Amino acid sequence: MGKQLLIDAYHGKKTEKAPWVPYAGVHCAYLIEEKADVYLQDADLIAKGVLYTVERYKADGIPLLFDLNVEAMSMGCEAKWYPDNPPAIVGHPLADKTLAEANLKIPTAKDGRWPVVVEAAKKIKEKQGDWCLMGLLTGPLTLASHLRGVKIFTDVIKNKPLAKEIMNFCGEVCAESARIYRDCGCEIIAIVDPVASQIKAETFREFVTPACQEAIKVIHEAGLTSSFFICGDATKVMEEVCTVGTHGFAIDEQLNMNFVRDLAIKHGVGFGGNLKLTLSLSLGLVDPWGDAIVSLAAGGTTGFTFAPG
Repeated sequence: MGKQLLIDAYHGKKTEKAPWVPYAGVHCAYLIEEKADVYLQDADLIAKGVLYTVERYKADGIPLLFDLNVEAMSMGCEAKWYPDNPPAIVGHPLADKTLAEANLKIPTAKDGRWPVVVEAAKKIKEKQGDWCLMGLLTGPLTLASHLRGVKIFTDVIKNKPLAKEIMNFCGEVCAESARIYRDCGCEIIAIVDPVASQIKAETFREFVTPACQEAIKVIHEAGLTSSFFICGDATKVMEEVCTVGTHGFAIDEQLNMNFVRDLAIKHGVGFGGNLKLTLSLSLGLVDPWGDAIVSLAAGGTTGFTFAPG
């Protein structure tokens, strides 16, 4: 377990060995025999789950939460809770209303689900060891999809002024989330935008990159470490991910590790992955031990963090 080891890797530096981060999320609830919907609404349980999981897996860092619904729900978006997964957004206030008509406000640490998150972080920090607590905020395009629904993906092509207005607002929300995680004591803050792999590179540059800048500024001005997490086959936007402005990025199992490693080294940023979450850890179709060896060999020890893809 090593806090500085992980920070160095996220900054693209050469490390003695690859640090390890389990993106445990509601798996923390499973390990302490709690239902996800109960766990995510109880600060004591979140703290218990995170502290237990980081020690059990001997991790160098762990997310406080891996739940991309906190911001949207804290703005009043309708969601459905599940006992074995994070909640899902089922109501999109901007689907048929403008921002002004919906009267959406940027949530603060006192709104919605944030007080539970903040209290959990406080309890974790009191017992934190030599590892990083990570704050994962919802990226601007993913948040826009919560607010607007799937229409946002045609808006960025056919209604750019509206898309820009929504994305700018989401960027402000991201920045406030970064401030909350900063004040919670998170050493690493990641912008998690899984659906950003679904757009073209030029669309990413036009909408996602500018919407991330205020949050990145908040993180860097606090002297903290930043990252950008993306999911799916993000090959076409990886140059944009590398140059979005964060210290590093993380990808999932659908990307080729050799390609990702070379791109990260080219840009001098850190990168994380690529243990197969679905094929290996969930379904067992690929041997987890062999998969880990392949990922570690491909990742190397320059800016690489071993983690589930």
